Amino acid sequence: MLWRRREPRIETERLLLRPPQPHDFRAWSDLRRGSAAFLQPWEPTWAEDHLGRRAFGQRVSWARRSIAQGAALPLFLIRREDGALLGAITLDNIRRGPAQAATAGYWVGEPHARQGYMGEAVRALVDHAFRGLDLSRVEAGCLPENAASRRLLERCGFKYEGVAQAYLQINGRWRNHVLYAALRTDRRGRTEAG
Repeated sequence: MLWRRREPRIETERLLLRPPQPHDFRAWSDLRRGSAAFLQPWEPTWAEDHLGRRAFGQRVSWARRSIAQGAALPLFLIRREDGALLGAITLDNIRRGPAQAATAGYWVGEPHARQGYMGEAVRALVDHAFRGLDLSRVEAGCLPENAASRRLLERCGFKYEGVAQAYLQINGRWRNHVLYAALRTDRRGRTEAG
């Protein structure tokens, strides 16, 4: 009998964080399609087939491989009350050895924004990164004008660290990003976004 690694699951008061599954396609594509105008200003340009079944299948395959290799932890936010898909959060670029670090990225569908779900998910993921994965540092970046994301990171214990020039292509243009980090042992004190 082959030993199978247990699928990672993180539970919070209102959420189940779990990897994407093939049966999530319709909920995912509907949520992304309905939230396109809300999401696209903050994301890389969507490919022509971004919302297609095949592209989603490739995402699921990538998630499985990344989890098995310990390279990333892509998770969907599922509301425990009714099983609704609310968004996604990923711990990516997991680096072992001297760094013991990773990068967090996230999105939430427009109907579920500003209800505290993403803060709940970020805090749970960071706790899992420190306690479950033995990481020392979780990084995150966002566009300087994304005040909501900056407030979210700061409420979740991330501290501002600086600006990365031309960090990522967002909506078709190379954009600067403000960088934040949460440390397992943090003595830097509280900071505020400008």
